[in-house]
Amino acid sequence: MSAAVAIISSVSGTVAAVVMIALIKRCVRLRRKMKMKKKILHRLAHEMQACDDAAGSVKIEIDGPVEKFLNEILSEKPMRFTSGQLAACTANYSTELGSGGYGVVYKGELPNGLKVAVKVLKVSMNKKIQDAFMAEIGTIGRTYHVHLVRLYGFCFDADTKALVYEFLENGSLEKYLFDGDRRKRLEWRTLHEIAVGTAKGIRYLHEECQQKIVHYDIKPANILLTGDFVPKVADFGLARLGERENTHMSLTGGGRGTPGYAAPELWMAMPATEKCDVYSFGMVLFEVLGRRRNYDVEADGESRQWFPKWAWERYEQGEIGCVVSVAGGELGEEDRVKAEMMCKVALWCVQFQPTARPTMSSVVRMLEGEMAIVPPVNPFHYIMSSSGGGGGGSSSSGGSTGTSGSTNFSSGGNTTGGSSAVSPTTAKKKSTDVMVE
Repeated sequence: MSAAVAIISSVSGTVAAVVMIALIKRCVRLRRKMKMKKKILHRLAHEMQACDDAAGSVKIEIDGPVEKFLNEILSEKPMRFTSGQLAACTANYSTELGSGGYGVVYKGELPNGLKVAVKVLKVSMNKKIQDAFMAEIGTIGRTYHVHLVRLYGFCFDADTKALVYEFLENGSLEKYLFDGDRRKRLEWRTLHEIAVGTAKGIRYLHEECQQKIVHYDIKPANILLTGDFVPKVADFGLARLGERENTHMSLTGGGRGTPGYAAPELWMAMPATEKCDVYSFGMVLFEVLGRRRNYDVEADGESRQWFPKWAWERYEQGEIGCVVSVAGGELGEEDRVKAEMMCKVALWCVQFQPTARPTMSSVVRMLEGEMAIVPPVNPFHYIMSSSGGGGGGSSSSGGSTGTSGSTNFSSGGNTTGGSSAVSPTTAKKKSTDVMVE
């Protein structure tokens, strides 16, 4: 019995010793881990303090590139002005730049020295003016392009409704085309650059910005010029936003646009597309070519009262040189070729059927000589046929063949290179958007 007790006591002591040794080893390991953690934490704290010290020694430039970048980002969105701010920046509306159906435009200057044009709308805003106000902000307020007028902001207080734009020193193209004194100051090359720049601005609206924008009122009065005569498309009061996938807008008729520039589908029961702007731009090209209004009752001879029709007749009879001579008198060979190209592009742009008009990207390429121009078909056959076939034999073509007058001017001779054009005989059946294979 005593032997058994001794054995049990011995085993118990051994077990206790083993357990004690295990606990001691565990404690040692835990202490080592704690020491390692303390060392790591101490090292991290030291490194963080070093980083803080280094950061404190760096001087942040408030007016540095980051601040400049942020200011540029913020300036891309139109800001809201108060009526008091606008009164201050316009010196209480002391300098009037012009007036129109929607209100008066005044010259102003923001606190940072930036010159602006402030369009003050009529206080009694009817639905038409309200729609124009929202259209301006909803379209040009969301876009930025070198050939579009910049909208800096707006005011919508109880007593003041206004839009604030960038100020363009040389005013509108209209003054330089129809004012005898200013007309002499613009060389043909400058006029051609204005036409190309305007086309690029419209191309951006139709094809490059996030949502397709149709302007509906392209005319010389809405093409403003910088001090260097860079053109910018302005006045988006009639513009409409549309999904890029939609071929047609919901608008039909409605009398949008300005008579003389508005496309036929805007005053007929036909769907409206961005090709309305192409037509209007074509009418602008004719006025650039002639340096006169398209309809001028004081022009020499009845046939020249409407310049686009007269230009077609000259082209059809192989006398496009007459149109070019009106454009700028004695032109060099390079400018003469550009003037002929502009005349042909204008004739394509004003085709009666919207599908026969080119896209604005094609217009830009043709004006810059990068795309062969198909000999244009008669764009005025619907007018000539209804007037009893007048117009120097133009009605005989009736637009039926599309080859009238084209034998004297090959399309390849008016380009500086580029692509092959479709056959003139198929031009009327196919949209000129597919002018290049």
